[in-house]
Amino acid sequence: MRPARANRLAKASAELDKLVASAGGRHYKNREKIAARVGVIAARRRVVSNLHWHITEDEADGPRLHWHFDQETLKAEAAVDGWYALLAGIPRTTAGPTQVLIHYTGQDTVERRYHDFKGPLAVTPVFVQHNCRVAALIQVICLALLVFCLIERQVRRALGPQRTMVGLYPDNRRVRPTGRMILYHLGELTLRIGTVTDPPMVQITRGVQLHLLELLGIEATR
Repeated sequence: MRPARANRLAKASAELDKLVASAGGRHYKNREKIAARVGVIAARRRVVSNLHWHITEDEADGPRLHWHFDQETLKAEAAVDGWYALLAGIPRTTAGPTQVLIHYTGQDTVERRYHDFKGPLAVTPVFVQHNCRVAALIQVICLALLVFCLIERQVRRALGPQRTMVGLYPDNRRVRPTGRMILYHLGELTLRIGTVTDPPMVQITRGVQLHLLELLGIEATR
């Protein structure tokens, strides 16, 4: 934050000094135009809180701009560099500051589920006319996302503390399985139709498919 602040102040200083030199000229011949330009610079460079300025006028030189940065304000801003506030709707009796921070840093999990919602689940726009149908559609989609997440969680838990496996990619590198990759491999399973004497059978063509089924606790035979 300190380099960013220094950059903002440097740019604001350059623009304000240029305005000082232009004050009283053809473009900034009166107080109103100078004040308007100062407002634009302060807002764009985000120095409104620490910029002090005033305009003087005399018959010989016309309007003149005087400005400086409030050093006390700048010191106060520097003192809280790296600090930010978290607002939460969780009662104090339920979660303290540490738990709130843990929930906040885990927001990438929620954001990844939104990515799953728009990606592997392949949810496309559906136009419905009644609110009850909108609610039903959202419920079905959320149930699908829940099943998707549970499949991923079950496989990772079954893998143990390391939670990684090989066979998901052609180069056999060890990775943490995602719901997308799990369903990609299981989506290629086929079912052989059975007869009276020969029961139906899931046909497994790759070892990774059998491994995933075992991790999910599903019994399957070739």
